[in-house]
Amino acid sequence: MTEMNRDTFENHSDIGEVQIANEVVSTIAGISAAEVEGVDSMAGGFTNELAGKFGVKNLSKGVKVEVEDDSATVELALNMRYGYNIPETCAQVQEKVAQAINSMTGLVVTKVNVRIAGVILEQE
Repeated sequence: MTEMNRDTFENHSDIGEVQIANEVVSTIAGISAAEVEGVDSMAGGFTNELAGKFGVKNLSKGVKVEVEDDSATVELALNMRYGYNIPETCAQVQEKVAQAINSMTGLVVTKVNVRIAGVILEQE
C-alpha cells in the first residue's frame, strides 16, 4: 500500500484506488455554501481578493478542509447578506455542505464550522 499524501483522500477497491485532493473537497464545500440563500460570498484573504480582481475565480476561498481516514472537518468563512437570519442560514449551510461532500466523495463530515466574516448590504 502506498503512503497517503496529506493533501489527498484515498479510497481503495478491488480494481484500484481513487484519490481526491483536499482542494476538490474545498471546492465542493465552497460551491454548496454559496448556493444557500442569504450567503453573499465566501470570505477570503488578501491574495484571494487580488485574484478575484484579475478574473481568477478561486471556488475554495474561505474554506479549510481537514481529511483524516474516511472523515472530514470543514471550516468556512462567509459574507452574509443583510436581513437574513444568521443562525438559520448557517444551519442550512452546514447541512448542505455536509450532504454535498458526503454524496460526492463518500467522506463522512464530522464538523462544519461557519464563521461570519462580514455582512453585505444589497445595492440598489
